[in-house]
Amino acid sequence: MKVFKFGGASVKDAAGVKNVRNVLEKTGNGPKVIVISAMGKTTNALEIVIKDYLFGKQIPESLQAVEDAHFTIINELFPETQSPVFIKINTLFTELRNFLQHNKSEQYDFVYDQVICYGELVSTTIVSEYLNSQDIKNNWLDARQFVKTDSVYRDAGVNWEDTQEAIQQNLNTNEVNITQGFIGSDPNNFTTSLGREGSDYTAAIFAYCLNAENVTIWKDVPGVLNADPREFQNPELLQQISYEEAIELAFYGASVIHPKTLQPLQQKEIPLFVKPFLKPESEGTKVGKGQLIFPEIPCFIVKKDLVLISLSTLDFSFMVEENISEVFRLFHQYQMKVDLIQNSAISFSVCVDNKFNQLEKLIQHLKARFKVSFVPGVSLFTIRHFNDEAIKSLEKDKEILLKQLTHNTLQIVTRN
Repeated sequence: MKVFKFGGASVKDAAGVKNVRNVLEKTGNGPKVIVISAMGKTTNALEIVIKDYLFGKQIPESLQAVEDAHFTIINELFPETQSPVFIKINTLFTELRNFLQHNKSEQYDFVYDQVICYGELVSTTIVSEYLNSQDIKNNWLDARQFVKTDSVYRDAGVNWEDTQEAIQQNLNTNEVNITQGFIGSDPNNFTTSLGREGSDYTAAIFAYCLNAENVTIWKDVPGVLNADPREFQNPELLQQISYEEAIELAFYGASVIHPKTLQPLQQKEIPLFVKPFLKPESEGTKVGKGQLIFPEIPCFIVKKDLVLISLSTLDFSFMVEENISEVFRLFHQYQMKVDLIQNSAISFSVCVDNKFNQLEKLIQHLKARFKVSFVPGVSLFTIRHFNDEAIKSLEKDKEILLKQLTHNTLQIVTRN
């Protein structure tokens, strides 16, 4: 059993869906679990729908654009309008409209997960029906029946015992199965999501529970690069990365592999391959046991739109364990992800991701006990395996607010 994952860029249009068939034909049609994300920028489009809905308390016009975009793809893939895919997709959008019409909750995170899942449900239905029409027989599976989570909407934690039982008892390992990334369900059968880019994690969950031979993530890049080509010039392909190094890169914000993906694979030593979906025969990058990183070159990472918070005690006494523990309690309370910490005897600086838009509440709470200053919209640059040339190129023409250097890693916070 192998696990494939196709991201949104892989299935963004009819040509992308047809290329999934091409990849399967070139790699063999044996038993697989194929995890598929929402098409193209559908998740972003549905986020607009959610905001419009919560603001206007009615079914927003922006939903029609999402629906139309998918039917444009369907019409290219299925010239015969008698295909059952038309009824299935209409049914899914009707379900979504019914939810929006009858929902009573104003909780953003809950509404988000109940709506956002339709991107994956629709995309997998289209791909499954298309492959069946091309004689690649497959089962469409609802991931919510397999991936069981807690009720932390938008960032759910996996209940591994229940998930493993559902997958091992109910999934046919002798066939091709297509399912959704990113989503699961809580004990009340409400939809949950695993966090943005969580489809990679879904692939790892299925691989772990099935003791898969390997996992392949199909991307629009040659493999894992030493830098994001959208942010840095002349990135290079990393041919081999150890689990440990890949986890480090993911922790610091490398966007090719989701941070949660690697740990379950490492536990069972399941190799992960990252390959380009337009050249499925290429070797790409292997993540597994072995050499730390090859070739041994600096790796550049950037995370944008973070917040740099600096604290000191009101009486200028030391920032000791009691104060710091209170700060982290508040970070947890307001769902702030900490990306960098630097402290001295009387000050404490931290770079956080305001993912859940609770910065204002956090700052007001901190001001009750500390002297607080903060800079929103900063960027955090990281170099793994740095050298002098890499440091000079990164720091050039930047206003550096904070700098931290350890044995293998350099981090700087800059004002945008």
